Amino acid sequence: MRFLRQNSLSLFFGALFVAALVGQSFAGWAAFNETQVSEGLVSVGWVEYVTSSSFAADVAENWQSEYLQFLLYIWATIWFVQRGSSESKDVDQAGPGSDQEQRVGRFARPDSPAWARAGGLRQVVFAHSLLIVMGGIFLLSWLAQSVAGVVAYDEEQLTALEAPVTWVEYVHSADFWNRTLQNWQSEFLAVGSMAVLGIVLRARGSSESKPVGASHEDTGA
Repeated sequence: MRFLRQNSLSLFFGALFVAALVGQSFAGWAAFNETQVSEGLVSVGWVEYVTSSSFAADVAENWQSEYLQFLLYIWATIWFVQRGSSESKDVDQAGPGSDQEQRVGRFARPDSPAWARAGGLRQVVFAHSLLIVMGGIFLLSWLAQSVAGVVAYDEEQLTALEAPVTWVEYVHSADFWNRTLQNWQSEFLAVGSMAVLGIVLRARGSSESKPVGASHEDTGA
């Protein structure tokens, strides 16, 4: 019970992720078979669908937009500020901060990670490790989306008795960027709204909100 309580946030979202992914697989399977039947083609089984390029493209398409959102947000909050937002640093604290503020090198504490106490390349890598990992996941999911997407797109092309396209042609196509940008714009809107709405609105008890009685001018509270 102690483990569950101390890790409840990650476990909660992990469970939601699995439930939503399973739900998507069944809903997508039903929609896919409806299209198959309407076009006079044979319907497929659930296992065949979840291992298909169509399902992989849909999943990777959402993953890459989510990780791009957080990659940009983490980077942007280093340099940009929003007065009155709990999602922002204080207005006069823009930038990566000093070694003392970041507790690195000779300013590291006994409980600081080993790579924070180290100097040179190890400290540089660790200091940017969250951006590196988020960026890596984004690039891998973007690549997975494009590869699965071109396979799914070519299957549709062949069904319509039209010529398939190469990967390079697909990533320059309107279909690819329509699917990509419709996810990006929604993510940017959601993150921007969260930063701005938190200036005047509150969620009592949430670490993502200022205290209920905090001034609208308080920044980074």
